[in-house]
Amino acid sequence: MVTHTYRRNVLKGIGATGVVGLAGCLGGDGGNGNGNGGDRDVMVGVLQPTTGDLGDLGGPIRDAAVLPRTQLEGTDIPFTIDIQEEDTQTNPEAGISAAQALVDGGYPAITGAASSGVTIPVAQQVAVPNGVVMCSPASTAPGITDLDDDDFLFRTAPSDALQGEVMAQVGAEDLGFSSAATFYLNNDYGQQLSDSFVEAFEGLGGSVSAEVAFEAEQPSYTSILQEALGGGPEVLIVIGYPASGEQIFRDYYADFDGGETIMVTDGLRAGSLPGNVDNPMENVVGTAPLAAGPEEDFFADLFEEEFGSAPGVFTAQAYDATAVLILANVAAGDNDGTAIRDNMRAVANPDGEDVGPSNLEEAITMVADGEEVNYQGASSPVDFDDNGDMQTVTYEIFEFADGGVQTTETVEFEAE
Repeated sequence: MVTHTYRRNVLKGIGATGVVGLAGCLGGDGGNGNGNGGDRDVMVGVLQPTTGDLGDLGGPIRDAAVLPRTQLEGTDIPFTIDIQEEDTQTNPEAGISAAQALVDGGYPAITGAASSGVTIPVAQQVAVPNGVVMCSPASTAPGITDLDDDDFLFRTAPSDALQGEVMAQVGAEDLGFSSAATFYLNNDYGQQLSDSFVEAFEGLGGSVSAEVAFEAEQPSYTSILQEALGGGPEVLIVIGYPASGEQIFRDYYADFDGGETIMVTDGLRAGSLPGNVDNPMENVVGTAPLAAGPEEDFFADLFEEEFGSAPGVFTAQAYDATAVLILANVAAGDNDGTAIRDNMRAVANPDGEDVGPSNLEEAITMVADGEEVNYQGASSPVDFDDNGDMQTVTYEIFEFADGGVQTTETVEFEAE
């Protein structure tokens, strides 16, 4: 069981159509280097789903992951930021092929993937065997914490072991429900988050009538929705991604809308969902990691200026992942995955002079000169524990409203 300090704050009047997710990236031990001068390429691969089940969310995450390169163009840093993008298609096999293309291209570090079901096999079959660092901004499966990854797999997203507790507390304590069912995508993300919720909800005295898995992007979910709702749960937990979610909710509202509350997770935090479903989805609440880093406001302004829209879920984590990988590469002095791994915590964890998105150019110069820095991010302070998980994470409770997503409350967990 995760130990934590639990604090809540109600947010009023926040139109959070673009509220970002939360978390922090992790790394290995090592120093900041001594005079790691430039005149070389700093290489980072970006491995995100711009098509497939997560395509709607993956595009903005990809944009945030490449934003540090755009931000640093034309500056006086003695490095060229070389970023290559690849699409996982929200598919493990496609993700493995895309990651291999990055490895073959000489990229020693990767911001990605997004889906835990892609990140885990990519790490096991491509990144770890080739000594390539991965820092995922959106993979939340609890199993990543203890994965045998030789410290090459990091993430700026929090573990769903925490989100399961948030969901259970909202359902049992805030909403007063004693019965639930889960309806989850059949992958690592869906299965492990469902398990986390069930354990926490039952620990609070609730009962779970059904745990039903579904496959992505099916033409109909009617029969398995009937299975999930057959026990008459007061709340149905739906864990999935937007492309599947659209069909799930069309089928639900057409055939099953019985007034029960539905709770969704970060994978379905898409403001376009009600419009695509053609229903206001007023019976739906959700939980998702929230961007609450020291420089969240600077990042949000930077993202909106560049892309003309507010940042979305896990975009702050994506920016932070790439920024930390760049700093660790500069500290390493070479495009070497093992050396980058060994400098991840050195540039992100205390001690050192605080740096962040607002002075990333200066931070790179400082690291190149051998100075110690402490990256303070857009998504969180980006302090890594021994497993590469965040020591402090914040979640939002959200609703669909006014053509987007609105944050109604925040929940903070602090590891002890």
